[in-house]
Amino acid sequence: MTARILLVLLSLLALQAVPGTGRAQVFEPTSFFLDNGMQVVVVENRRAPIVTHMVWYRAGAADEPPGKSGIAHFLEHLMFKATRSMAAGEFSRTVARNGGRDNAFTSWDYTAYHQSVARDRLGLVMRMEADRMANLVLTDEVVATERDVILEERRQVVENVPGARLREQMAAALFLNHPYGRPIIGWEHEIRGLTRADAEAWYRRWYAPNNAVLVVAGDVSPDEVRRLAEQHYGPIPRREVTERARPAEPSPQAARRVTLRDERVRQPSLVRTYLAPSARRGESQHVSALEVLADIASGQAGRFHRALVLERKLATSVSVSYNPDAFDLSTFSFSVAARPGVAIEDVERALDEEIAAMLREGVAEEEVERTKARVRDSTVLSRDSLGTAPRAIGADLMTGATIEEIESWPQRIGAVTAAQVAAAARAVLQEERGVTGFLLPRPRT
Repeated sequence: MTARILLVLLSLLALQAVPGTGRAQVFEPTSFFLDNGMQVVVVENRRAPIVTHMVWYRAGAADEPPGKSGIAHFLEHLMFKATRSMAAGEFSRTVARNGGRDNAFTSWDYTAYHQSVARDRLGLVMRMEADRMANLVLTDEVVATERDVILEERRQVVENVPGARLREQMAAALFLNHPYGRPIIGWEHEIRGLTRADAEAWYRRWYAPNNAVLVVAGDVSPDEVRRLAEQHYGPIPRREVTERARPAEPSPQAARRVTLRDERVRQPSLVRTYLAPSARRGESQHVSALEVLADIASGQAGRFHRALVLERKLATSVSVSYNPDAFDLSTFSFSVAARPGVAIEDVERALDEEIAAMLREGVAEEEVERTKARVRDSTVLSRDSLGTAPRAIGADLMTGATIEEIESWPQRIGAVTAAQVAAAARAVLQEERGVTGFLLPRPRT
């Protein structure tokens, strides 16, 4: 279970500044720390008597030691097994019995666990989450069984999905030195080698209160959350957690091409992914402009859909994505599905021409203003969802943002100009920064 696609959507969540105040208001969270170093963030939302409770750990697939790919995702699964006081599976059964829902996900930069329950069950899920933070119990039998589950998951979501296999190969080609080039779920041969000792070592290294952030959103006050957090998480002692040590990505020197053929493919497509700055790494001054650029370029109202689908009739769909929320460098991507009967070479040529035209001509100020208006209009409703705030805040905090930076997001987007968007496009959409992937049919023999 991963969150990469979700984060692309969450990068656009904010509320516009309140007129006349000059102060951006996004989620208006309250933040404090427990004595053991655990950060707690509370977002009040009184629309319904329910709460969303999330615990985020600063540990993801990009933090795994060489040869142990998949261990972060593996432990995510194992966290639903037994503790000293709960039987395997009891966590989720208890949440369901109390009318709630729970799940978890792993990314390259973090692992998160979440529950949505009635407000009077918040203490219950805190108690259980704190228990598995400190008291997980593993056996060789449990580890071996869950390893088979993950291998089957990999077969279902990667091996049997040609598009997923292409994206996996493209990531490995794009990131020459950085662990973002490894799949979150892990390489199959390395998953097979993961052991109980590996899982316990990962758990001891990263799963500590001072390496975690608790985010609670819903019908609850900061004082209530503080009292419950001190009761359940407060007694867990802090531990020394080593700093993340990740290799730097070298400057790209050559364009790369990846072709995957599969007999299950019916509609040829291509993906173009460029190495891009994130809010923390690279030329971060371009981040807000790249967010605006992605919106201008994407969707059925976007210029690439209009050009390739409506006007030139070479494609059936075009999507554009950019994710600024990464601990290290990020990506900017185009995905194009060819229209039946159209050669993929013609689709690539047209995409190149449209990118070149945008780099040459820039974008219009009207396009930038329409994007800002769309973001403002759509995000007013985002606050109604109890899941939006904890996911957006958690992801940002895990990748190095502060509460103040999260809350000032509307001001940064509001200040973007057409000239800045054009400069960001020129900085990122360079041939040598990109990998082009082709997903093509393989004739049946």
